[in-house]
Amino acid sequence: MSDRLYIFDTTLRDGEQVPGCQLNTVEKIEVAKALEELGVDVIEAGFPISSPGDFKSVVEISKAVTWPTICALTRAVEKDIDVAAEALKFAKKGRIHTGIGTSPFHIYHKLNSTPEEILERAVAAVKYAKKYVEDVEFYAEDAGRSENEYLARVVEAVIKAGATVVNIPDTTGYTLPYEFGEKIKYLMDNVRGVEKAIISTHCHNDLGMATANTIAGIMNGARQAEVTINGIGERAGNTSLEEVVMILKSRYAVLGIDTNIKTQNIYKTSRLVSTLMNMPVQPNKAIVGRNAFAHSSGIHQDGVLKNRENYEIIDPTDVGISESSIVLTARSGRAALKHRLEILGFKLDKNKLDEVYQKFLELADKKKDIRDDDVALLVGDVHRKESRIKLEFLQVVTGKTLVPMATVRLNIAGEKFDATASGNGPVDAAIKAIKQIIRRQVTVEEFLIQAITKGSDDVGKVHLELDFDGNKFFGFGAHTDIVTASAEAFIDAINKMPAE
Repeated sequence: MSDRLYIFDTTLRDGEQVPGCQLNTVEKIEVAKALEELGVDVIEAGFPISSPGDFKSVVEISKAVTWPTICALTRAVEKDIDVAAEALKFAKKGRIHTGIGTSPFHIYHKLNSTPEEILERAVAAVKYAKKYVEDVEFYAEDAGRSENEYLARVVEAVIKAGATVVNIPDTTGYTLPYEFGEKIKYLMDNVRGVEKAIISTHCHNDLGMATANTIAGIMNGARQAEVTINGIGERAGNTSLEEVVMILKSRYAVLGIDTNIKTQNIYKTSRLVSTLMNMPVQPNKAIVGRNAFAHSSGIHQDGVLKNRENYEIIDPTDVGISESSIVLTARSGRAALKHRLEILGFKLDKNKLDEVYQKFLELADKKKDIRDDDVALLVGDVHRKESRIKLEFLQVVTGKTLVPMATVRLNIAGEKFDATASGNGPVDAAIKAIKQIIRRQVTVEEFLIQAITKGSDDVGKVHLELDFDGNKFFGFGAHTDIVTASAEAFIDAINKMPAE
């Protein structure tokens, strides 16, 4: 038995079936390339006969992607298989994924058939697909509720007919982990010729057990897992790629199973899929949720700052997140506040820290969300008063029919410099003008605007994060003019960088 698990990603097929999350062909290609970079073994690109769009997507993804196997879904119908084969003609490695329901519900109530007829149709579909491609995967739909003895007969027959992979889906997310594990074990123990094919899992999350069922299947001999990014999919979703991969990586000493996934690409792939599908990731989502590596309890924060492994079993950098997040709330202790102040460039003695901490607790009781600029205001913005670079003048020209232009004047250590630049908007123009003067290769990683007061005369706060030579620098600005606040925030971050 191989200790290698193949990752079959169905984000672009099962995942894309979520209402309101459909992608066009260009977007699907972008996701497919990201999946290739992530290291998935198989990309299920679509259901070609279902629509001209799906057919085109399978064709174009086959052209755009190099090394992963491209898979097309079909029913156990010859016309479906013909169309899938046509869509896969440009694939370097193509796979036809065909199948039929095997549970009593599907046999009698969906297909109005008999077990023997279903067995014949399953074998016929595999043999027909085999005329087009060598790599044929068979799915036994609703295998989770199928009788094990009958399921084993079907699996044995389709392997004999030439199936290279056999998919055992828990289509309705009904099984318990021990039941699903036992089902896979039963097949491994009772199907003659099972070693000639790879047994695959495809678990849904209707009862919140998709990942647990998948791991149970893997522990009992399955060596392909069918998953989606962020666990998206029909109804409550599919098994989450990132959860399965990181379970195997974190518990390798116990499970001893590897994948080909480059885990450092997980977070950015998650964000790409979330953005393109307009489907936000829930904050408490394992591995990729906003709070997955966030700590707000003072006890936890102190423990993490002393040793990350006190409260984190995964290094955030392993999934492409730069660092853990110490979230300041009324439950935070002095250690967390001191840590955040040091990141912002403030070094306080014990007495001053105690004074600021008391003010912080008072503010935290009033505000649920304590941001970096709130903390900066607590200690008094001494840094900006003593800054080497100051904004002396800013003028912006913008409008519906005008190209936004900004002119800035900076005072750098007593010497004045002017620059003018255009941009996609007034803020972009102002920042580009400042960049012309400072001449540093910096990247804006995060840009957030928040109103302090209410009404059209709001004071806006801008929180900005810059990347310079791999290091992060934070800047803050507050002004009734949001362009000025943005420019001040950008300069504030620049001032925190080492002088050239």
